[in-house]
Amino acid sequence: MADNQDLSKRIEENLPLVKHIVFQVAVHFPRHVDREELARAGALGLVEAARRYDDDRGVPFERFAAQRIRGAILDAVRAADWAPRSVRTLARRLEAAEQRLASQLGRVPSPAEMADELGISRAELNRLQDRMFRSVVLALEHEVTDDTDEDLTLVDVLTDQSCIEPLEELESREMLGYLRDAVSLLPERQRIVVVGYFLEGRTSQDLARFLGVTESRISQLRSEALEMLREGIESQYAPAADDAPSGRVARRKANYAAAISAASDWRDRLDFVDDHSVPEEPPVPVGARWS
Repeated sequence: MADNQDLSKRIEENLPLVKHIVFQVAVHFPRHVDREELARAGALGLVEAARRYDDDRGVPFERFAAQRIRGAILDAVRAADWAPRSVRTLARRLEAAEQRLASQLGRVPSPAEMADELGISRAELNRLQDRMFRSVVLALEHEVTDDTDEDLTLVDVLTDQSCIEPLEELESREMLGYLRDAVSLLPERQRIVVVGYFLEGRTSQDLARFLGVTESRISQLRSEALEMLREGIESQYAPAADDAPSGRVARRKANYAAAISAASDWRDRLDFVDDHSVPEEPPVPVGARWS
């Protein structure tokens, strides 16, 4: 038996053999079978072969290891495959027909062309494909895109968008509560512009006429209000600063953030679900809140 150093050397030198055997056997499996899973199973087979190999028997290690690697891969596939053999035969038949047509046509064949190639109707082809697709089992962490930047898995795409997670619902309620308070505590002109433009559907021209200013001033007020809302709400999730703010603008922002925090407690914010309206007048005069 080899010592640990010889064992590690033998495994490292024969790792390319695993890749070669995976390439050989993978052509017999449907495309949904994860080739990386096959490689991992083959690597385990190589380790087992290195441990069990006895050179006194006169068999070259590569031949002995190849059998172990191939067997480990097949065992792994069988263990993960719950579909009956008939479905696997069907999958190979459909895939062979698709590859044949793709080679002849130079493109992916259409369903009609596939049905003609197999000598069956479109309805029967759909039934066969349905049986095959229902037999596919994938891990939840299986990647569903080749784009390395997105890195999407089944967990990401199988999320039930119609059912909000409890944590997400609580965060949404709290955010809406903060937004309600933050809008109510805006200076009067900014508040009128935000409520009128975003909630009442008024145009910049309407608001300019109502406030007696130009439309460009309305745009400026809207930008200032949105910036105040963003900074005021973000401050509710940021750790409190140790030092008192210096400067008039910094003090104004800090007072505004403190006013949002004190406007309602967490229970009121979480109860804020159905009533998404913003009061026309703040509950306490703005000046008393954050001046």
